[in-house]
Amino acid sequence: MPPQIEQSCIDCHDADTHKGGLDLTALKYDLIDSSTRERWVRVYDRVEKGEMPPKAEDMTAADRAALLKTLDAGLYAADHADVLVNGRGPLRRLNRDEYEQNLRDILHLPDLDIRDILPEDREGFRFNKTTGMLDMSRVQLTAYLEAAEAALRAAMATEPAPPPVTKRRRVGTDLFPGTGTFGNREAMFFAHDNKAIDWDKKKDKDAIKAAAKDEGIEMALFRSASWPYLGTPRDVVAKQAGRYKVRFSARAVLQQPGFTLLPAKQSVPMTFRTRKPAGVDIINEVRADGGVIDIQPEQQVYETTLRLRAGESFEYSVLGLPMPLAMNPNGSAPTYRYPPFPEGGQPGVAVQWLEVEGPLPPESWPPPSHRVLFDDLGIDVKPANAKDDAKRLLRRFVKLAAREPVSDDDLQMFDALIQQRLNQGAPFSEAMLAGYKAFLASGDFIYLREPESADDPFAIASRLSHFLTNSRPDARLLDLAQRKQLRDPKTLRDETLRLIAGNGFDRFVKNFTDCWLSLRHIRRDDPDIRLFPEYRFDEYLVESMELETRTFFTAMIRENLPASVLVKSDFVFANDRLAKHYNLSPITGSAMRKVALPAGSPFGGLLTQGAILKVSANGTNTSPVVRGAWVMERLIGKPPPPPPASVPAVEPDIRGAKTIRDLLALHTKEKSCAGCHAKFDPVGLALESFDILGGWRTRYRGIEEGDRITGIDRAGHDFSYTLAANVDPRGKLIDGSEFDNINDLKAILAADPRQLARNLLHQFIVYATGTPVRYSDRREIESILDACAKDGYCVRDLMLALVGSEIFLGR
Repeated sequence: MPPQIEQSCIDCHDADTHKGGLDLTALKYDLIDSSTRERWVRVYDRVEKGEMPPKAEDMTAADRAALLKTLDAGLYAADHADVLVNGRGPLRRLNRDEYEQNLRDILHLPDLDIRDILPEDREGFRFNKTTGMLDMSRVQLTAYLEAAEAALRAAMATEPAPPPVTKRRRVGTDLFPGTGTFGNREAMFFAHDNKAIDWDKKKDKDAIKAAAKDEGIEMALFRSASWPYLGTPRDVVAKQAGRYKVRFSARAVLQQPGFTLLPAKQSVPMTFRTRKPAGVDIINEVRADGGVIDIQPEQQVYETTLRLRAGESFEYSVLGLPMPLAMNPNGSAPTYRYPPFPEGGQPGVAVQWLEVEGPLPPESWPPPSHRVLFDDLGIDVKPANAKDDAKRLLRRFVKLAAREPVSDDDLQMFDALIQQRLNQGAPFSEAMLAGYKAFLASGDFIYLREPESADDPFAIASRLSHFLTNSRPDARLLDLAQRKQLRDPKTLRDETLRLIAGNGFDRFVKNFTDCWLSLRHIRRDDPDIRLFPEYRFDEYLVESMELETRTFFTAMIRENLPASVLVKSDFVFANDRLAKHYNLSPITGSAMRKVALPAGSPFGGLLTQGAILKVSANGTNTSPVVRGAWVMERLIGKPPPPPPASVPAVEPDIRGAKTIRDLLALHTKEKSCAGCHAKFDPVGLALESFDILGGWRTRYRGIEEGDRITGIDRAGHDFSYTLAANVDPRGKLIDGSEFDNINDLKAILAADPRQLARNLLHQFIVYATGTPVRYSDRREIESILDACAKDGYCVRDLMLALVGSEIFLGR
């Protein structure tokens, strides 16, 4: 044990005192043992940060430097030796997202949906790719077999021709299930010559029936697709699963008092939702599909493609429109209250006609998925020589499916399984599916190996592709691996850039941000409509916030932006809804675009994006403790220690009587609490200028104390809340830096880009390798940072340097 430990640390960390639960007299200085080594790594980190000993006079600067030098040398040597002998980490299995995408690519089934057959993957270090959490069990293996069989069945064609393509056209009253919808006439009506048509359902039955063929009638819709709602074209149901082309003519309009229409002044966004056409109170799956389409004021024809399951239809889903209030006092029949129109009229869309064509056939028959399984044997799959063809097809399939060569000896068990099924009288196709299924659930397929030597290019190809595309290597990458060229620095760099620029990179962005930034939880907490009525049913805002963060993160890499944009930038990505949310100049359209910020804007950078501020709040209130700890851990890379189990959380007072500063002052009276909270509370206090969805505020809201605000919200509900105490965003960081507002804090955090870049590298390493950063990785990480420093630690440069490092390629 280093002498400085005995001189300065034992008094507080012996068997009698063991402060913080640490007894150094019982901790052997055995750095070969991995669990013991990890404990000494924590000791090193506490000493290096100046947290242990807590008083500067307890250890001189010279003794601290000597202790760190001794610990560093011992820890590095022991950990590096372990890596050389055992590798940086063990092999890991594919998680369920990767398994599904591998099968989609192998079988040429881009819409294959088998993910939910597999159990949800556990997470470690925030990611669902961590080796230690991706265990294997009998239950897991059974699920892999079931998922593989479902995929193979979907790939195999059993009919002599594809399903017939049908084309249906809907006009007039066939554009909607009825002549009205939930939400009174303001929500939807049929119009002719820009005026609503008055029909009496009892007296005008013949006229309504004839209107189903009237191409001069428009269906005008002015509500969002929230419950209760059913907005499907009449009698349009998919008989077979597949892709369906939808063409329709529409224009954006403004509803005026008296149910008349004017051309809108800007586009109105809409999409479609696929669902079974059951009643509104029948719970079934509803999925947005077809992308967001900006309907322009001039009548135009639009086209999209929807994926429908058998028995499903689709409904119009106009985004950002009101959701009328349903009222049924004392159990009476419901009536609705449509909210007041905005100035100029209520935006909506008017549809003139709609055509549906599908299921769209594959380019050839049998489809490519069937050919993967049976080559040129056709639909009947009747080989001339079953035994020989079985061996040929198995080897052909394995060559297509495996990510590296599989020896003929390893294939003998699959040959035997297929032959056994044939001997038992199974049809040839069924016997082959049994062999394919067994391979797709074998270790050769479901595990990713750690690169072990210079002669291990296939492991590098798989690591790179699963890092950047969440799937198997494509043909080009496998060819380079076959020719052993992936350890050539230029080739590896070019391939990394190619994958970053490719379509599969979107899968990396989604999965990485879902885990690192918790975007998968962005819909977890609905806004408390008592305090924030303007956010009721505003799914378009939530969707826009999510898309903003994914677009921004993509730009960080593809545009090679500096790491400092994590906390500070002079631009945002915004659309029409976000521009309003961020109080920017109005823009038109749902598409994200880069928008320069005015001087002094509090926005810019991941730190103050709506999605980040939503996932770090709870829907009712914001907490400087929660937000501050979240930011320090996720964005800055300085995670606070976990709170003591016996200490209750700080809950803001939604009555408006006490400020969060008052409550924090009470909470941190204890010295033991104050020391930790000083590390993250100040950051959270600066973010108090933003509400639960990232909207700017200068005062807190309450329900009792303060100035009363009343009105009618976007869904027709009365609201009443109070504006209470002023927000005070001032603070002082633990290093003594003071700030008056969020922009001051951003400047302080951005002044240490190396720490921001270091944290990003740590996140990339866990995600790419499945193994958290080891002690012996630290020197190489610092070397990468040194190499990237001169250009401001640009994010794509960091990623390229990591891919070329021993951490990624193996030692």
